[in-house]
Amino acid sequence: TGRTHQIRAHMRFIQHPLVGDEVYGRAASGTRLGLDRPWLHARRLTFAHPADGRKVSVEAAIPEDLRKALNKAGLSLPKDT
Repeated sequence: TGRTHQIRAHMRFIQHPLVGDEVYGRAASGTRLGLDRPWLHARRLTFAHPADGRKVSVEAAIPEDLRKALNKAGLSLPKDT
């Protein structure tokens, strides 16, 4: 999507390209970790609802492919994720 492209381009601009991003990042590092997509995930998002301004928070578990990539890289997540 446009937002995904914007995030990828911005991360490259600030010299923090995404692992697995074939266009702006480091696709080879993603391949070595078993990823076939950019490493892009939001664990938690909080924002003001556009209609009434109330605070909305959503959470999503780390996808299994990213967990496996972390393991392969010799890293792990904290127990609460």
